[in-house]
Amino acid sequence: MPVPRVRALFFDVFGTLFDWRTSLIRSLHAFGARSGVACDWDALVDAWRGAYVPSMARVRAGELSWRNLDELHAASLDELAEHFGLALGAEERAWMVGLWHALDPWPDVAPGLARLRESHLLSTLSNGSVALLVALARRADLRFDTILCAESFRHYKPDPETYLGAAALLGCEPREAMLVAAHNDDLHAAATLGFRTAFVARPTEYGPHQDKDFTASEGIDIAVADLTELAGILAHA
Repeated sequence: MPVPRVRALFFDVFGTLFDWRTSLIRSLHAFGARSGVACDWDALVDAWRGAYVPSMARVRAGELSWRNLDELHAASLDELAEHFGLALGAEERAWMVGLWHALDPWPDVAPGLARLRESHLLSTLSNGSVALLVALARRADLRFDTILCAESFRHYKPDPETYLGAAALLGCEPREAMLVAAHNDDLHAAATLGFRTAFVARPTEYGPHQDKDFTASEGIDIAVADLTELAGILAHA
């Protein structure tokens, strides 16, 4: 398939740019060791991520008024803490929610983004909050031309308003924009609106529980192993 020519690249963040699972598990195991709190931290992290889509779905369906992902993460943690037998004080609760602001990127992300920025506009397009995304970008020293997310439009992906709003803010027609993600459903939602798409394989995102998104599904424009490979392909577009 011919390589599409695009002006702006929009990046999913959790899983695509940042290794949320390893980061959270490492931080929570360290917390348990220093505080003497026993918990199945791996299972807690997996359950916390498992609450991600259902919590946003309640907002998208109008069951909950708009609230950003930090607020949804906090509410999900409250429910899970009870299930896992954790008694969290206000400071511990806030610290745990803040761990989502301190994730580590995959190794290819910094060099890949640096190369891609030489020829394209770069923006996040995540369901995370603005504050969360700014914190991640600063911590990993990643340079974007702008930070856009669900909070910018008060619509969570895959609502069309998020994708179309992001393209419009950068002065792009959808065909001039490309979504870069490790999740086929996100990519197909953008593709139905005219976006070009690039799948980045993150086969260990969900650890031993990963059961999908090992490869790009039919209809995705480009499939790559990492962002440096994507940079090489788009350099010749």
